[in-house]
Amino acid sequence: MDQNKKPKQTMQEKLNTLRAGVLGANDGILTVVGVLVSVAAATTDQFTIFIAGLSDLLACAFSMASGEYASVSTQKDTEKSAVAHEEYLLKHDFESEVVAVRDHYMEKGVSEATATAIAKDLLNKKPLQTVVRVKYDIELGHYLNPWNAAFSSLAAAAAGGLLPLLAMVLAPLAWRWEAVILAVIFTSALTGYISSKLGNGLVKVAIVRNIIVGIITVIIHYCVGKMF
Repeated sequence: MDQNKKPKQTMQEKLNTLRAGVLGANDGILTVVGVLVSVAAATTDQFTIFIAGLSDLLACAFSMASGEYASVSTQKDTEKSAVAHEEYLLKHDFESEVVAVRDHYMEKGVSEATATAIAKDLLNKKPLQTVVRVKYDIELGHYLNPWNAAFSSLAAAAAGGLLPLLAMVLAPLAWRWEAVILAVIFTSALTGYISSKLGNGLVKVAIVRNIIVGIITVIIHYCVGKMF
């Protein structure tokens, strides 16, 4: 076996990357649309609208990426700290670790004698891996990757804001509002669908909720733009 081969990502790692992408896309859609609609309601100059939208798209994408990196880095550091703490306990207070693992299996309905036997057997074979999984639901060696989350959020935020931006600047002037609204509906529905699938939620509810939020965003920022 190739020792340098990277282990496959766990489901938690994959979901974390997808979560960052969904949040980034949703934020990209709403912030870019907000700026586009506000500026377009105040001026008809296409270049001004384009620059405002593009600037906000880039700012939003990099802001979301840096936020995800900081957030996931903190979580990763916390996980590593927990693992280091369990390494210490395994060396200096092994019995308490046996009790923790035993209690874990007793909570699942296993008898005390059987749970104790299971705990001792697991801790003799894979002590650190067993205890961090039982106590913290951490897969040893599979820490959340802040770079994956950052790049996922960056790409998704940029992609989420790009369609409304293109709809605003490329659509014929007489149809640009319709084009933007359709872009908002499509992208909002897509992020709602993906987020509901990730969270095992109600697909229709998530889609409708996202579309309503998107349309409300358009209305509010249009009114703000008209004030100026």
